[in-house]
Amino acid sequence: MSEHALVKKKASSARSDELTLRLYILPRLGALPLAAIARPDVARLHHELRDKPTTGNRVVALLSKMMNLAELWGIRPDHTNPCRHIRHYPESRRRRFLSGDELARLGHALEHGEALGLADKPALDAIRLLLLTGARCGEILNLRWEHVDRERWVLSLPDSKAGAKEIPVGRAAQVVLKNIERTTSPWVIPGRDPRAALVNLNKAWRRIRKHAEIEDVRLHDLRRTAASAGASVGLSLETVGQILGHTQAATTKRYAFLFDDAKREAADLMSARLADALKARPALRVVLSRS
Repeated sequence: MSEHALVKKKASSARSDELTLRLYILPRLGALPLAAIARPDVARLHHELRDKPTTGNRVVALLSKMMNLAELWGIRPDHTNPCRHIRHYPESRRRRFLSGDELARLGHALEHGEALGLADKPALDAIRLLLLTGARCGEILNLRWEHVDRERWVLSLPDSKAGAKEIPVGRAAQVVLKNIERTTSPWVIPGRDPRAALVNLNKAWRRIRKHAEIEDVRLHDLRRTAASAGASVGLSLETVGQILGHTQAATTKRYAFLFDDAKREAADLMSARLADALKARPALRVVLSRS
């Protein structure tokens, strides 16, 4: 299964599947022969994860793929996938992005993070770049200097979740990159060993967000915050999708509520201005009488 996944999937996706297998599937079903796993076993496992609906659904999806492969490879009879008819839990999509006041607190934490012992400079630079570019965490942590095109100011990524892509770099993000000291490390965000990239940003992020009093904010919410900023300055849904590197319009539509908010704020300003005009005292009109 692992060799098949490495050929068919990106390494990050294969690692995620391996973690799901090790944490949830093997502890509960690992003692059963693959051919003996039945629908009640899967239903029981899914039910145990009812408090983690997203995780529960991912577990069933991965297990279903494994069962399909087992049928393909002759380990199970055809049409015996025990994951069939297991209804997925509804998943509520997060709509979390940072407000202006929260961004100010985050900015303070980032500015003083090193002095306060919250994080070292590479971690702070990584968080700044995540917010200012809207890139995914893996795209910034795996960024090499050879990917930074300083003439066109784009990050030319040979591989990402959506394949090869370019991320435009705005002036604020350019400043962050210019302030990163170039060493012998090929990585923009090096780990403690400069020969390797920084691997785990979550530990530093937990300290940063606690200091900024935004403890419910995940690193991926910085990407939503970037989209929100784009909406607030009047960029179209399509343009923001291009900046974020979405290959499917449906993916960008998940951020549509941000644009609805931006339009609503614009409508508020427009209607308020018209309402004020209606309340204004009209200018005196001088009527000249005919002599």
